[in-house]
Amino acid sequence: MTAVTDKGVPPDAPDSVKASAQHPREPTFEPTLGIPSPSTSGQRGEPPHRLVVIGDSLSHGFQSGAVFNTDLSYPAIIAHELGWSEQFRYPRYPGLGGLPLNLELMMRTLEERFGPDISGWEVPLALFEVRNLMDKIENHWERGAGSAIPSASAINHCLAMYGWDLRDALERNAADLEAAIDRASDDLLYPLVEHASERAALRVYPGYSDATRRLTLFEAAMALGNDHDDSTESGIDTLVVFLGANNALGTVTQLKVVWSEDNFRDLRAKRRYTAWQPEHFKDELDAVVERVNQVKARHVIWCTVPHVTIAPITRGVGDKSPGSRYFRFYTRPWISDADFDPGRDKHLTDQQARAVDAAIDCYNQAITEVVEAARSADGEAQRDWYLLDIAGLMDRLASRRYIDDPGIRPPWWSEYPLPPQLASLSPVPNSHFLTGDGNGGRGNGGLFSLDGVHPTTVAYGLIAQEMINIMQTAGIVFRHPNGTIRTGPVAVDFDRLIRRDTLVQRPPQNLMAGLHLLGWADETLGWVMRAIGFNIG
Repeated sequence: MTAVTDKGVPPDAPDSVKASAQHPREPTFEPTLGIPSPSTSGQRGEPPHRLVVIGDSLSHGFQSGAVFNTDLSYPAIIAHELGWSEQFRYPRYPGLGGLPLNLELMMRTLEERFGPDISGWEVPLALFEVRNLMDKIENHWERGAGSAIPSASAINHCLAMYGWDLRDALERNAADLEAAIDRASDDLLYPLVEHASERAALRVYPGYSDATRRLTLFEAAMALGNDHDDSTESGIDTLVVFLGANNALGTVTQLKVVWSEDNFRDLRAKRRYTAWQPEHFKDELDAVVERVNQVKARHVIWCTVPHVTIAPITRGVGDKSPGSRYFRFYTRPWISDADFDPGRDKHLTDQQARAVDAAIDCYNQAITEVVEAARSADGEAQRDWYLLDIAGLMDRLASRRYIDDPGIRPPWWSEYPLPPQLASLSPVPNSHFLTGDGNGGRGNGGLFSLDGVHPTTVAYGLIAQEMINIMQTAGIVFRHPNGTIRTGPVAVDFDRLIRRDTLVQRPPQNLMAGLHLLGWADETLGWVMRAIGFNIG
């Protein structure tokens, strides 16, 4: 095997990142970390809230630039397999592809009008079609049926919001979100849903009373944990904490690395940062752990942060140095190698990408140590906490980084075995940018949706399966819809997910022709940043 030499990072990287780059973290695929679980002698009955999730876009159900099919988020998939889908509460976004801008809806609208190819003379007409669609979307969410926040009488079980980092989850509440929504204006040139993030979040947060309007996501989870009678000691059976991606995702959505400074806790000031220094992330994580310790949940699953440089929203161009995981540059997928100009096109360098991954390794080591400390504690301080190493899972699915380049695979690496239903698809889903084959089918990709950041439905199923495996390790009972207990390993119904996954089954056939339209949309509308909730105005 070729020696791995990718250790260099930019001189402005924090010292902890420089040290981490010298010794890349190895994933941990044992959810208990080899530490026995605490005694269950104090448990009785069945908690009324079988699954509660605190997270960001990956738990919200975000896909192709919008949150819409929330019934196919990984939490909803788990609830389905628990036999608890009727009781599971989650936010809904009906109408015109959700919020803020559904790229699949946009591409299918163009395909219906212009077919699989958009000729040069049709581009102005295509842009006019996109503008009309956006105008309809804006009207729906700002002045139409979507502008009314549905009334709720209970707290959601899916407490996840796209674009939220650790500080947002710790601090934001419905009252503040309502105050942030100004009077909307009608942009005649480029109609965009104003305050799309706040509008989406108000469907997540409890706002049905003055008291609940002041709850943060963690305080809402605490309320669910306290919601139980004397028949059980806890209100929540399994709590999932999946946060942290947005403390580094800005590096690839904005293609720049801006390290956090001492005002990283300030909701407004932190907007300019795209990567948190590991010490700052650890500080925020300590605050999250303090909140989670106050939630009455029998089991907690902590998820690591994926390496954001793997997502196809950034495409490596140029060659890799011998023994390196990294391409010389990373830019947008609609810019070809031949057209790429580092003096003109926004990009990250290989050293910047390496620094981002090294920072995420520090984040994930801190999360791992949180689980280790909780499982190793003495007496009543011991917790039944588990680790799901999503970073390692995604690394094992990374096509261009590892699968297509065997010479740089680290000793721990092995290709992730897809379930038979996915492995039998042609082509087999991979982490490349999604394309059509010109005949109604899929030409490449299948694990990432059209925004190049968020999973397709079947890929959300992979996350759900990993969670379910851990829940079974914890002794969680899964039931059939009729209430009978499921025996043996619980497998996600991937046949159901494949039927529902429009991108895997029949992706838009104009994706290659439409890549330049995605580029236009990014340059003109900044959809890449808007897609994850960054404020660019």
